[in-house]
Amino acid sequence: MAVGLKPPVDLLPVAGVRLGVAAADIRGNGAKRNDVCVIVLPARARSAVVLTNNVFAAAPVQLIRKHRGECAAPRALLINSGNANAGTGDVGLADAALCCQQLADQLGVEAQAVWPFSTGVIGQRLPAQRLCEAIPGAVAAAAADGWQSAAQAIMTTDTVAKGCSATMTVGGQQYTVSGMTKGAGMIRPDMATMLAFVATDAPLSQAAVDSLLEHAVDASFHNIVVDGDTSTNDACTLTATGEADALIEPGTAEFAVVEQVVTQVFVDLAQRIVRDGEGATKFVTVQVDGARTADEARQVAMTVAESPLVKTAWFASDANWGRMLAAVGRSGIDGLALRGVILGLTSADGSLQTTMVASGQPADGYDESVADIIMALPEFTVQIGLGRGDATARIWTCDLGHDYVRINAEYRT
Repeated sequence: MAVGLKPPVDLLPVAGVRLGVAAADIRGNGAKRNDVCVIVLPARARSAVVLTNNVFAAAPVQLIRKHRGECAAPRALLINSGNANAGTGDVGLADAALCCQQLADQLGVEAQAVWPFSTGVIGQRLPAQRLCEAIPGAVAAAAADGWQSAAQAIMTTDTVAKGCSATMTVGGQQYTVSGMTKGAGMIRPDMATMLAFVATDAPLSQAAVDSLLEHAVDASFHNIVVDGDTSTNDACTLTATGEADALIEPGTAEFAVVEQVVTQVFVDLAQRIVRDGEGATKFVTVQVDGARTADEARQVAMTVAESPLVKTAWFASDANWGRMLAAVGRSGIDGLALRGVILGLTSADGSLQTTMVASGQPADGYDESVADIIMALPEFTVQIGLGRGDATARIWTCDLGHDYVRINAEYRT
């Protein structure tokens, strides 16, 4: 069950963006659920994409890289769930290209103006014919208020559709930001977004879109982990549809306002993925302070957040601080001194806190019963101080329990 997470109910239209869904039975089990999504973009929209660093990138990822070099900007995004079209070789590339051509024909644009995205089982051929047959219906259904149904159509092992919206006032004008994401497993920052699509009607230049996407992903999806695995299909897009005599450029006061709001939407989406981590019962923030560099702080935080022993202790609400301390110690930080490390817990609302370790030993007055209470909560923060600098890092993660094994053991059945 998702931790403190409910389906979105207030996703706002973004001027110029239309979303439509259809059922193509991608999984081949006769299910009637929508599993194809089309996002139609206006001709002058500016878009950017960040893609997986996994060496074995899926066919759609490879095709996006090709299309991005051949076309100035996409006119449509084509998304399917239920099949990753990864590990499928030249046939997989041909299938992805066929589906892009079908959508391009429907919209009267070049095939290179379509970016394809797939998510689901790896190593199985994409049922391209069924997908192509469903595309006209998705195009016909495309509407400005289609965010909700689109967020549901891109789900795989997600238990809750994930999306959020925000508004902002820039230069006396109000603009909207809306986004959706999917992901619950194979989550690890490498770029780790699984799939995410965000749009705004703010009049951003292409340079602003590129800069903003890089910043927002680094502040959000690069700071989450569920199980330490990365996907072959991870992708995240940002589109700006707004027009103005002078587009907003990086480095301006207007850009700073947009950056703050858009980044918060990205953070919200990233946290929703962790809250819906496969089998998760706890949402945990790992906060590291006192590092020499931000990279050092992040290295420590990720080591703790990824540790199966630590995550299973969290699942059991077991205040076994030895597991967390051992993870800090094996994080690979040169010259890290145990006597400088502080380890504590804080409840999400800040009403309960305890220091477990200080100066290399159990902290004076440490009461494990308080730690047990905090760790039994659905949300808490692990606080780690290194005592060697001023740099910090924050990672959002979850526990690891029985259902994670069950979900992934039964994934193909």
